[in-house]
Amino acid sequence: MIDPRLFRSELEQVTAQLQRRNFNFDTVAYQALEDRRKEVQVKTQDLQNERNTRSKAVGQAKAKGEDIQPLLDEMQDLGEQLKQAEVELDSLQTQLQNIQEAVPNLLDEAVPAGRSDADNLEVSRWGEIPEFDFTAKDHVDLGEPLGMSFDLGAKIASARFVVLTGKLASLQRAIIQFMLNTHINEHGYTETYAPYLVNAASLRGTGQLPKFEEDLFKVSHDPDFYLIPTAEVPVTNIVRDVIVDAKQIPLKFVCHTPCFRSEAGAYGSDVRGMIRQHQFEKVELVQITTPAQSAAAHEELTGHAENILKKLKLPYRKVLLCAGDTGFSSAKTYDLEVWLPGQQKYREISSCSNFKDFQARRLQARWRNPETGKPELVHTLNGSGLAAGRTLIAVLENYQNQDGSITVPDVLRPYLGGLEVIA
Repeated sequence: MIDPRLFRSELEQVTAQLQRRNFNFDTVAYQALEDRRKEVQVKTQDLQNERNTRSKAVGQAKAKGEDIQPLLDEMQDLGEQLKQAEVELDSLQTQLQNIQEAVPNLLDEAVPAGRSDADNLEVSRWGEIPEFDFTAKDHVDLGEPLGMSFDLGAKIASARFVVLTGKLASLQRAIIQFMLNTHINEHGYTETYAPYLVNAASLRGTGQLPKFEEDLFKVSHDPDFYLIPTAEVPVTNIVRDVIVDAKQIPLKFVCHTPCFRSEAGAYGSDVRGMIRQHQFEKVELVQITTPAQSAAAHEELTGHAENILKKLKLPYRKVLLCAGDTGFSSAKTYDLEVWLPGQQKYREISSCSNFKDFQARRLQARWRNPETGKPELVHTLNGSGLAAGRTLIAVLENYQNQDGSITVPDVLRPYLGGLEVIA
């Protein structure tokens, strides 16, 4: 959530910033609510002061033996007026907060202008795009003979589910284990196990609620439980309502979980195969840091995700998302896009974001600044390190052979008992 003080002191600047995202903020309606809130707040304070004055007068009159009934009648009338004012004030504050919670984060100055992913800025490329002396297949055609079944997924659950068996299931497990070990042993993250079900407060803290409820799977028999869309939610909530010791910062967590998304509105080529599933595996990186360190932490975290792709020798490109494509809670996001020979294009495999204090304000996640001795909001960051299903897709397509077999990347072989080829 944006600092509410900015809505009061810099409303025009906030509105102009939001327009970079193509987000039109109704300043007239907001200002009318804010003006009314100020009026009612002043009225409430005046009524409280008047009630206190009358209460003292009742005590003084009673001590003198005077008739206090008229004063009591006035007190009752004041009490009713105060109650009405407090109810209206509470309603106005709730309306203002609901508006504020629906407003996206302010963008970092480095974010380029643009309206869609077509306007994203390519920062770099790594790796050589493989050349085959045969027509490259996509992961669906490669995977089905090897144990990838979308028909079984549909029979057991519905469309957009998959069943992996045999060596393909082992390959995905190997990818996850490799990523976890790399982030823990080489990048300094603390392995974390977190719930796959979270309450509404947790989702509100990281920005999924209220705006993106339709993208979530809600547990029907418990209205406060949701399946996690990403490990970002439970892991970032570790610091909700916490004041972190400065000596502990930065906090660096890595967490493997399944992720569940309704994918409302998803369509087109993404419906085919494992690109966009209702359930998928992901290794998530989360950092909690100070405002002064967050820009460097963003580059570092993105580099950690890139390192996985480099170790797997998967060609990819790094893009800086434009204003219109940057996510709701993010101030700045890099996407890593891996090359998929079967589609002859780069596809997103990781999204690494700096949320600055946007999530922390909702979470009341703070650190104690040793220079001031006072609690201040932390900055939160996260990124996929990587999405396991899409990494599996990239391995299948980039390491395919003419006979449909898959050469196992060198770094994954120790996790598969030395297996070199999946056939």
